[in-house]
Amino acid sequence: MSRPPTFTPPPGVRAHRLVTERGEFAVLEAAPVSPTVNGTALLLPGFTGSKEDFIPLQPLLAAAGYRTVAVDGRGQYESPGPRDDEAPYAQSELARDVLAQARAVGGPVHLLGHSLGGQIARAAVLLDASPFVSLTLMASGPAQISVPQQQRVKLLRDALAVLDMAQVWDAMQAMDPPEEADTRALDEGLSDGEELRRRWLGNSPAQLLATGRQLCEEPDRVEELAAVGLPVHVLSGDRDDTWPIPLLDDMADRLDAHRTVVPDAEHSPNTDQPDHTARALAAFWDRLPQPAPSPGTRS
Repeated sequence: MSRPPTFTPPPGVRAHRLVTERGEFAVLEAAPVSPTVNGTALLLPGFTGSKEDFIPLQPLLAAAGYRTVAVDGRGQYESPGPRDDEAPYAQSELARDVLAQARAVGGPVHLLGHSLGGQIARAAVLLDASPFVSLTLMASGPAQISVPQQQRVKLLRDALAVLDMAQVWDAMQAMDPPEEADTRALDEGLSDGEELRRRWLGNSPAQLLATGRQLCEEPDRVEELAAVGLPVHVLSGDRDDTWPIPLLDDMADRLDAHRTVVPDAEHSPNTDQPDHTARALAAFWDRLPQPAPSPGTRS
């Protein structure tokens, strides 16, 4: 599970609901610091993650002239979704959500997906690439996750079949206790552990079951993506136990993609090394033809 440094949006990052033709989604939006807007980026979190995973990046990208909209997908944390029906969480449905989000944000947009979010982003591009200027796959590989991670996801899916979300949380904490607890107070007066628990309980069990299966069964669609011709950035830490680094290097070669390896970072370079990650993202986007200014978000 990703561990965002904070759940509290800093100054300049606004929490609101993004209204789309496919429903409302909880987002964190940051506008550029200067009047000049270099572009807009839509940021998709990974499995068990949330929009808060991008908080460290958003002020840095705003300083670089980029508007960012980080979104909780359907059934993730603060975005509503059915809790007992897996059908609405089919990858094609989640991809259509992304297309609707891009239209509501106002495009064209740079699309970034972290881990599971990268696979959903890829599926959206393969459905319709027209809303997007580029695609960044952050710590997101060509096909299914590594065998050890598949085993972890299977344990989670087995637990969700017999336990409720609170019981699964307690079991996960017993098996994999967090590092030394961070006791700093947040605005709501909650500790990090309580915030993480609240995020976990906000997730739809059906969403976790469906997307966990996708992570373990995703086929290799690199050739399909290469044929689209959209500029692609493959970004990762220098260590990753979900997709091995050589596999990500090979995917980048097959896509003729820009490749960034962030030093001293693991599966979440956005939280491990946000400064380096933000510079790499802005540098990639700066190289591309600038899209027309995006209109304001419809909310």
